[in-house]
Amino acid sequence: MKTITLLTDFGLKDAYVGIMKGTVLSIFPDVRFVDITHEVDPQDVREGAFIVEEYYTYFEKGAIHVAVVDPTVGSDRKPIIVRRGGHFFIGPDNGLFTLLYDDATRVYAIENSRYMGKEIGKTFHGRDIFAPAAAYLASGVQLTKFGSMVKDPVTLPGIYPVIKKNVLKGEVIRFDRFGNAITNINQTVIDDFIKQKAFTIQFQGMSFRKIQKSYYEGEIVPLISSSGYLEFGYFKGNLRQKLGLKKGDQISITIS
Repeated sequence: MKTITLLTDFGLKDAYVGIMKGTVLSIFPDVRFVDITHEVDPQDVREGAFIVEEYYTYFEKGAIHVAVVDPTVGSDRKPIIVRRGGHFFIGPDNGLFTLLYDDATRVYAIENSRYMGKEIGKTFHGRDIFAPAAAYLASGVQLTKFGSMVKDPVTLPGIYPVIKKNVLKGEVIRFDRFGNAITNINQTVIDDFIKQKAFTIQFQGMSFRKIQKSYYEGEIVPLISSSGYLEFGYFKGNLRQKLGLKKGDQISITIS
């Protein structure tokens, strides 16, 4: 039985998620669904990209990951299937899979109408293209049957932190439901940059000289989140609300 994960910005108030699942099951019922989240901030492709990169390695190779954060649905952007490390990702070619791309990644356009819905609308490609593609892929259809290889998939600009001399700069990418501010700076980047030197983190007029291990080690603390990225938390409180934070707020790390 194939695993199909679902990540969207649809929420659960409407029937969209259920319709996608029904579409899959009507084509190939021998699957199990795992809902990752349907609460990506509406149309926030950057947030979706980081969540996709965070969760997929917890699943078995061969899993199919359908991700739909698609503000330009109905345009000429391609629907694609991405293969990386034995995993398959289905969604729009709008940068949602930016953090997956490396030299070993393969990307295919979904072009063959045989593996789409009977009618293709302009507003719900989750139902008309991505869900059918997931079902047919789960049933054993080979990647090359869906369409041609995409040589230059869309990537998001400015998604990675930047190093200039002795300063590493990043930004807040998203907030979890507790109000913790999660950045685009992962632990590997920090370790490679700091190399056991003294450092200072600047954020919202505050300075920190240590990355803590847990939330209770200070009122407002920088720490490495469970996803492996630098975040800022507020012990028993909501940091986003306390400081009026927003996505894009800047962080810098300076080494002495």
